[in-house]
Amino acid sequence: MPAHPNTDLLSAADDVVSGVLPDSTWALLLVVAGAALVAWLLAVVIGLVVSRFTGRSAAVADLSRRGRRPLRLFLVLVAVTVVLDAAPGVGEWRDVVVRVLGLLLIAAVAWLIAVAAFVVEDLALARYDVDVVDNRHARRVRTQVSLIRRLTVAVIAVLAIAGMLLTFPSARAAGTSILASAGVLSVVAGLAAQTSLANVFAGMQLAFTDAIRVDDVVVIEEEWGRIEEITLTYVVVHVWDDRRLVLPSTYFTTTPFQNWTRKESAVLGSVEMDVDWTVPFDEMRGELDRLLEGDDLWDRRVKVLQVTDAVGALVRVRVLVSAKDGPTLFDLRCHVREGLVVWLQRTHPTGLPKVRNEGTAGPDVVAPRRRPGAVDGDARPAGPQAGLFTGSEEARERSRAFTGPSEEELAARARTDAEAEPTA
Repeated sequence: MPAHPNTDLLSAADDVVSGVLPDSTWALLLVVAGAALVAWLLAVVIGLVVSRFTGRSAAVADLSRRGRRPLRLFLVLVAVTVVLDAAPGVGEWRDVVVRVLGLLLIAAVAWLIAVAAFVVEDLALARYDVDVVDNRHARRVRTQVSLIRRLTVAVIAVLAIAGMLLTFPSARAAGTSILASAGVLSVVAGLAAQTSLANVFAGMQLAFTDAIRVDDVVVIEEEWGRIEEITLTYVVVHVWDDRRLVLPSTYFTTTPFQNWTRKESAVLGSVEMDVDWTVPFDEMRGELDRLLEGDDLWDRRVKVLQVTDAVGALVRVRVLVSAKDGPTLFDLRCHVREGLVVWLQRTHPTGLPKVRNEGTAGPDVVAPRRRPGAVDGDARPAGPQAGLFTGSEEARERSRAFTGPSEEELAARARTDAEAEPTA
């Protein structure tokens, strides 16, 4: 009986598959898939067991959240690598796959180490709450931990890459020559990246010398804002109008700037006003007391109203108030300034600043004596007082040095010259 056409087709397909992959290879792939599945299920079970303790500890919850994916990847890679290493006579493709799996395994281990470092750093941050009135120490710790976290990631990444390269024999052989020329390379790299290295060291200096901290209130380039982020190479300042100033780390080590929260979060601020001389300052102090007592922005530390200047047509008044931090102080100053202006407009409109011009002459003012022969507009007095200096012979000599001889001296010289001329 002739064979069925479909049977012939299946036999031909089996021959092709058998020619490409032997039966032992298919069996190995099935074993590898089974091992990977078992490892993944084991990772899921471990995650479920750990999740039962997440409610008792924040560190365990953070570890479960961050380490779920790298743990599953690590266990799957370990299972697949063990199965492939134990399989004899598979073929040359196994060495390539095992090498790739080894590189991925190093990356997974680095991922797990980074997760553990992050959990420890988050645990340290959880001990310091920044939502308090005086949070200087907490902000200092947060700044340093954030920088340490970046350094940790950089170190782990470098070590992982170095471990991957060392798995290649050619890379290990080249390591000796690289170490031999490390001194020259370091000098060349240092000269080529002076600015970058300076910013890196400046960033470390800022974090560990407590010059600035995250959330510090600073005034930079005549801009008021908060330190939002500190990295190894730059610092981000959140300006009051929601702009961001990105400055290199070396700026804060070489340029003077104002740090309003260097020692404590609470700060003082002043409100200056020019008022008229007729303002009753006792009533003005009473209005200041009323404004501050009903304002939650005031921290009840400092409340002063002083007259700091009283020259000319205006009186300068300074109000000194305090608040828990810089932004609160800014709002408080605006509120006090507006309240005092409204109080002046409502109760003492005559106390608003004005310019006086009261220079009229009284009855005792005597017009200067006119010089004989003077024209209109020439108000220079006549007589001995016409010189710049008077009172003595030395003063008259100084007067002649500045203004020349006086009219009397000129007339005396003319008479002397006339008498000296010979008569006809």
